[in-house]
Amino acid sequence: MTGDSAPARQRLDSERRREQILAVAARHFEERRYSDVSTGAIADEAGVGRPLIHYYFGTKREMYLEVVRRFALVPPHVVATAVQGIAPDALEDRIRASIDYWLSVTSRHKSMWTSTISVDAQDDDIQRIIEQADDVAADRMLEALGLDDHPQRDRLHAMFLAFGGMARAAGRQWLVRHTLSRGEVTELLTKSLLTIICDVVPLFEDQQPAE
Repeated sequence: MTGDSAPARQRLDSERRREQILAVAARHFEERRYSDVSTGAIADEAGVGRPLIHYYFGTKREMYLEVVRRFALVPPHVVATAVQGIAPDALEDRIRASIDYWLSVTSRHKSMWTSTISVDAQDDDIQRIIEQADDVAADRMLEALGLDDHPQRDRLHAMFLAFGGMARAAGRQWLVRHTLSRGEVTELLTKSLLTIICDVVPLFEDQQPAE
């Protein structure tokens, strides 16, 4: 019993330590420019030696990519949280709640979000993370809206990916350029996604999705 539990405890301690380091790193990358972030400062705040930073993450660059990945990927629980208490057939309300949840997260992590969308086109690694995150976000949105078993699911998924580009552009107008208010962005994205689902996708219901 003791022999079996010791490795498990060690693994758990290792995972917790890694998460602790990652939480500290996320705050440093969010509050500072990349060039100003010090792995030594992260190690000091996390209460570990710098060699442990390199053991878990390798380089500062790899640590940064992990922080971006954690920030960008939508966790499974978001689906239930965003639409909790909303009737399954209240499609527009579910869309608005999901959009509002995303805007809240984006606003809370404004620095990380704006820096990520600013470099994704020039950075292949970031671009891959964003593409993966978009794919996951489209899946999560389909689940949240009760469309996961829709006969046009593949087409909806593709259009949701296209919609994701619009959502980022709208978020930039709100958080960076300040040309749109949060309320305007909410309505723009809610009505646009509702139109995609109710008006655009049905136009192609007799056609097979492009291969």
